[in-house]
Amino acid sequence: MLCPCPNPHNNNALIGSEMAPESLLAAVDLGSNSFRLEIGRIGSHQRIERVEYLKETVRQGNGLNSRQELSREAMERGWECLARFGERLRGFDASHVRAVATQTLREALNADEFVTRGSQLLGFPIEVIPGEEEARLIYRGVASSLPPSQQKRLVIDIGGRSTEIIIGQHSQPMQVASYALGSVSWSSRFFSDGALNKANFQAAVAAAKQCLAQAQFAYPGTAWDCAYASSGTANAVADALTAQGLGGQVITPAKLRHLYEMLLDIGHVDRLRMPGLKEDRRPVVAGGISVMMAVVDLLGITELEVAQGALRQGALHDLLDHEPPADKEAAEVGALQLDFGVDAPHAQRVQRIACELYRQILPGETAAQSTQALAIAAQLHEVGMRVALSNYHRHGAYIVEHCGLATWQPELRQRICQLVLGHQGKLRKLEDAIEEPQLALPLMALRIAVQLSHTRRDPDMQGIQIKRSGSECKLSTPSGWMLTYPQSARLLEEEAMAWSKTPWSLKLQLR
Repeated sequence: MLCPCPNPHNNNALIGSEMAPESLLAAVDLGSNSFRLEIGRIGSHQRIERVEYLKETVRQGNGLNSRQELSREAMERGWECLARFGERLRGFDASHVRAVATQTLREALNADEFVTRGSQLLGFPIEVIPGEEEARLIYRGVASSLPPSQQKRLVIDIGGRSTEIIIGQHSQPMQVASYALGSVSWSSRFFSDGALNKANFQAAVAAAKQCLAQAQFAYPGTAWDCAYASSGTANAVADALTAQGLGGQVITPAKLRHLYEMLLDIGHVDRLRMPGLKEDRRPVVAGGISVMMAVVDLLGITELEVAQGALRQGALHDLLDHEPPADKEAAEVGALQLDFGVDAPHAQRVQRIACELYRQILPGETAAQSTQALAIAAQLHEVGMRVALSNYHRHGAYIVEHCGLATWQPELRQRICQLVLGHQGKLRKLEDAIEEPQLALPLMALRIAVQLSHTRRDPDMQGIQIKRSGSECKLSTPSGWMLTYPQSARLLEEEAMAWSKTPWSLKLQLR
């Protein structure tokens, strides 16, 4: 089942980058556990912005009988869901919709009957895709939610009846594989009696390792730099860990062991009431966790970061049929500026001055993440003005913190939020964080840049210098500057007063 990444293929017409900004795209994912509909709008800078997301737990994977046929009940559940999705998609252009079915319909001998009727109800053709195409779409969806990186990424997706394993770099998968095991099939096979005991788990994990044996050699630890988990089982595990205060963003073998022991203590699916675990996941969580335990152990994974992208996002990006911008960060920042009406030339002015001041404060030193955060924060420091001018810095920090379209790493996002929040007003709102030079020094550079640019014209920077000695920064101006720019001088004096109430100080030598 292992193969090099296949060429992208889609029977539907693909849509070029000239598509109108307000056009809608839709992806329908007929999974073994749930059917999902995602509708996205092509926004500024060719981003796909979520408009609507519908999910129904159909459990079609449980409807396969001993003859590998979907039961009438399972088909009816699926058809009823597709009819509801079809009503929502009425009026969509056929080239704007892609509907894909995965492992259950790959296995079902009567899949044609379901697909024929389902396509009529949905209003669009349903495509039963190979496992390798499913893996390719999963990786593209995951990559769309991650920040730019040179790292080779391992992506694990444990679905209802199949598990996809992919290695890729940037937005392109390099190696893909699909294996016929998942949360639904493993729960039905090894936990059909409902008992959550060691014997059932041991049998499930051992069988999963046997099914995945090829992956141990195809995906050695030397072939990838970081690992991600996506979709249902990963999100269920993350939610349960988060609810117990264990940090669900990163899954480790120790955390999986903790959940496994909790399930043993509970003892039976009928008594399963785990904090954070959604009701629709309760019947299949044991199978999903057993497969994840096998994958993590077999591939020697020490950390699995939970990613938000999935197959349906990959299908949307396929419809859009464009490569991400070469500078993804700049595109995301530019899109936010456009969406919130930011004065881009002024933001670039503040960025240029702030970065130059920061280089003077830390001459010859490397502070890559602080510099990156400062540059982004300067570009977005006025993003909250579209909400309200009063306290716009607080609105801006909220927007930056919660904007799901920006794919910054959590630490970088937090630093950008702090800089946007702190770029004006009193500094005590940052509390103890201001003690860190990684925040205080770029923040000082940003605040000074904002004050010097108060006229929204390029300020005269000739002869202005700032030097640091320990916790003190000294800013000096050339002779005559104070008389020429009296308002700028007053703003700097107010800035020095603000810093005097922190562990840092800003001394002025204005002439």
